Amino acid sequence: MWGPTIIGFGSYHYKYASGHEGDAPLIGFSPRKTQFSLYVYSKTKKSDAILKDLGKFKMGKSCIYFKKLADINISIVKKLSLETIAYLNEHHECACRN
Repeated sequence: MWGPTIIGFGSYHYKYASGHEGDAPLIGFSPRKTQFSLYVYSKTKKSDAILKDLGKFKMGKSCIYFKKLADINISIVKKLSLETIAYLNEHHECACRN
């Protein structure tokens, strides 16, 4: 668990140019009252291309919101998750490194 509401898998360490740093899950999920939140997105050209086939959702800064599971394509979520893990592995200190 990452906080009281996010179910997260794996971890990575981030550090911004401002000096702010912390740890976050590689990918995550949160069942909220009015919608679900997916933390499976990194801003890459490949991820942007994959999003076209995801289904009915709203996009936050790095979070995907949807109302019901039937609104999204699960195989696209898998592709987004793998792309995000690859991106985080390349750009951050990541628990996913071998």
